[in-house]
Amino acid sequence: MKYSWIEVTQEEHVAMVALNRTNHLNALSFDFAKEINDVFTELGKTDEVWVIILKSNARIFCSGLDLKDALSQGLIGNTKQMLNFPILAHNLFACCNVIEECKKPVIAAVHGMCVGGGLDIISACDFRLCTQDATFSLREARLGIVADMGSLQRLPYIIGQASTRHMAYTGRFFTAQEAERMGLVLSVHADQEALIAAAKKLAEEIKESAPLAVQNTKEILNFSRTASIQDGITLSTHKNMLLLKSRDCTESMTAFMEKRKPVYRGE
Repeated sequence: MKYSWIEVTQEEHVAMVALNRTNHLNALSFDFAKEINDVFTELGKTDEVWVIILKSNARIFCSGLDLKDALSQGLIGNTKQMLNFPILAHNLFACCNVIEECKKPVIAAVHGMCVGGGLDIISACDFRLCTQDATFSLREARLGIVADMGSLQRLPYIIGQASTRHMAYTGRFFTAQEAERMGLVLSVHADQEALIAAAKKLAEEIKESAPLAVQNTKEILNFSRTASIQDGITLSTHKNMLLLKSRDCTESMTAFMEKRKPVYRGE
């Protein structure tokens, strides 16, 4: 499928999703957000894709919400329209949810500034890597509003309450080194080439595991954030009742007995 502002390539079970609204520094317009929804919905259903890498083709990762687009929709300053904001701006909120709910692990490769809505997007990803020049800002408080696309809900699970409040209350830019210390990113890399190489290496490591097991593990981890331990264990047990019948599980047992590397098929 062709997209106006996103490039998608696929090779050896890894999909590369490049945000390509370069003239607007990947600012999130309503239509751009809809494309993000469409891309991750489609990739989630594509059996040949086991891991997704999300990157930017612009000189930064994302400049946040496209305020001009929001103004053109008549949302800002219009009380009647604002009451309908959750409906009219559905895709803005959904574009983060669809990444989090995508069955496939998503690796965010961040360079340059990652502001507001961009931080919302990467907080919905499974992993985040960045370049040395990357900076991160939960900017909304400096605009007189609160973050409402999920970062306030997701970040505490990633970096803890104290660091989330630090980012949210100050609205300042945090360096790549600060982001690494707080656990927002797994690792920091010298440049974009090294960043993408590291993202691909992580994807290859994930591919060493059975894809159905990885996908169901992601579902259980997401579920368990708000469920009781017992409910999480129950879901895990139910998943294994199915996975034990999968071809990949049989292959793993056979490969172990034959002392060779398993060849998974996602079946």
